Amino acid sequence: MAHMTLLNQQLKKVMDGWMDGWMDGWMDGWMDGWMDGWMDGWMDGWMDGWMNEWMDGWMDGWMDGWMDGWMDGWMDGWMDGWKDR
Repeated sequence: MAHMTLLNQQLKKVMDGWMDGWMDGWMDGWMDGWMDGWMDGWMDGWMDGWMNEWMDGWMDGWMDGWMDGWMDGWMDGWMDGWKDR
């Protein structure tokens, strides 16, 4: 009986070592793959897509609107001032 207990303990050590190694390898690989793949892809896609589109739209809209409004106001003021002379 003592022999079986010793054998079971040895087998448990081997299995625990194998499981620890397998889990470490699997987790490291999974995390690396997830980080490299999903996170990089998501971040790149988000940055390239949404952020760039938003910035482009904001710049186009705000700058165009601001420039149009400023130019219209300046021209109207200049014309009114010139006519009043």
